[in-house]
Amino acid sequence: MKTFTLLALPVSALAFTPLSLQSRTAGKSALAMSSPAESGLVDLAKKQNPVVGYFDPLSLAEQQFWGQSTDATIGFLRQAEIKHGRVAMAAFVGYWVQSNWHFPWAQTLAGDAFPSIDLSPEQQWDACPLQARIQIITVIGLLEVWDEYGGGNDNPHYMKGRQPGKYPSFAQFRDTVHFVFDLYDPFNFNKKMSEEKKAERLLMEVNNGRLAMIGIFSFLVADKIPGAVPALADIATPYDGNVMVPFGADFSLSQSTIVGTLSFIGILCAANAGAANGRDELELESSESSSESSESS
Repeated sequence: MKTFTLLALPVSALAFTPLSLQSRTAGKSALAMSSPAESGLVDLAKKQNPVVGYFDPLSLAEQQFWGQSTDATIGFLRQAEIKHGRVAMAAFVGYWVQSNWHFPWAQTLAGDAFPSIDLSPEQQWDACPLQARIQIITVIGLLEVWDEYGGGNDNPHYMKGRQPGKYPSFAQFRDTVHFVFDLYDPFNFNKKMSEEKKAERLLMEVNNGRLAMIGIFSFLVADKIPGAVPALADIATPYDGNVMVPFGADFSLSQSTIVGTLSFIGILCAANAGAANGRDELELESSESSSESSESS
């Protein structure tokens, strides 16, 4: 299991702290309760970074988000950290690539070329057609939905036992809709890799993700606030837009804020619905177990 360093807290854990302070449900005694040491976080932290070790100043790993167990909360936070690390790694590499190169073919059916590399990556995003940006964000949203529902199969949710960071296969989609490669190991190169090797590589991935989170935000800050990152002062390209408003080039700040708020509320409602369903299932299982124990006695 994953511990949380200061690098991961801003993008994964802190945003959900208020929810962890909700009142517990009456059936919380039926929920699994593990301390950081019992859940393996402390030992894992030493493997990831022997110098820093276990670091959780807000005791997030001991909370019960959405009234669920601490084990479910740990699963949620680990999933969030791994996911944000992967996104940051893709963003960091993408920043370097699109600063120096873009596809040679047309970007649109009308024959429009990709934005020039003379623009910064932030400016290139603003210069992309609105429809293209909406398509990108829509695909990302669909991938999120597929992950939350375990690929439409009987895979448990990452808050209910699935390994955090393990993205579900597209097998059901391939069988019922059309062919598509899996995100992880599409050609089965790692099919025979041992579990020990996979665990070792996951440790490397989390550490690289943490560095990538620092890296990509360093680029963004250097472009937005000249001189804020001295090491990048010579290569930073000033950007007068707002990197936190993806459609700021098309809509006013107030319009973009409304769209973003409604989207966030929708995602939050879906997450709460899934969490409530999981909690009800746990309480039902506990109730059934108690009934069986009473009958056997």
